[in-house]
Amino acid sequence: MDKLIITAALTGNITLPTQTPYLPLAPQQIIDDAVRAADAGAASVHIHGRDPKTAKPTTDPAVYREIAAGIKARSNVIVCITTGGTAYMTPEERARVVPALKPELATFNMGTINFSIHPIADRYKDEDYKYPWEKEFAVSTKDFIFRNTFGDIEKLMQMMKENNTKPEFELYDVGHLYNLNFLVKRNIIHFPVWLQFVTGILGGIGANVDEVVHMKQTADRLLGMDNYIWSVIGAGYPAEFNLATLAIMMGGHARVGMEDNIFVAKGVLAKSNAELVEKVVRIARELGREIATPDEARKILGLKGKEQVNY
Repeated sequence: MDKLIITAALTGNITLPTQTPYLPLAPQQIIDDAVRAADAGAASVHIHGRDPKTAKPTTDPAVYREIAAGIKARSNVIVCITTGGTAYMTPEERARVVPALKPELATFNMGTINFSIHPIADRYKDEDYKYPWEKEFAVSTKDFIFRNTFGDIEKLMQMMKENNTKPEFELYDVGHLYNLNFLVKRNIIHFPVWLQFVTGILGGIGANVDEVVHMKQTADRLLGMDNYIWSVIGAGYPAEFNLATLAIMMGGHARVGMEDNIFVAKGVLAKSNAELVEKVVRIARELGREIATPDEARKILGLKGKEQVNY
């Protein structure tokens, strides 16, 4: 097996500040947490930006540049930039950070789905929210269609190629593997590919062993075992750690972080993303799987190197 690539998804756009006081929000908080996660064993940090004044998700390239440059100045960790955005952003707005920053790695969503966090709003009273936008943001996702059409995908793939940015393909359901296979056959996407099986999002595939095994077997059949490297995301607790453990045993890789899960143990909030990384490192070591450094992960994934980014 390759050494384990651990990705830390630091803040995301679906975790509400009200859910945990430990969520990094301001650029400097995200930078500091990224460095701590890297020191704990993360080879890659997945970056979303938030408005420095309101903590609301943003795709402002200036915010991303501040975060990415701050991380680069202090750590060798891979910086993976999101192109996911939010319900309020067009595909073009979501992708504009790629030509602006020319990152080594950026997320690439492989299909249109319902994507909702509206049940979170049922957990809080109006007076509980830390920011005035949070409740409306959560409730609005009940009618959110996360658009990633074949036209959008082709445009983003061309953008990635022009900027020599490696796609991290986000697969929320088994149909997204068929989308990927179709685009490989059309010579739009080329092997080898880096896949994230995203499980547990309302609107996508469930977060359990059967679904991950099904995704893996489907990828083997459609793509061929030698043509891809895969990782898994388990949204929520305990799915994050259960499925990370499964991936460790199956030869895959793992993503953790407050974007996906805020608990380090049952009912215990993680105080940093580093705590979540440390737990997966402990599990991997108990199972005899070595941890990849950022440079080892760059070699495994075939990245261009941080000296070729635009930040």
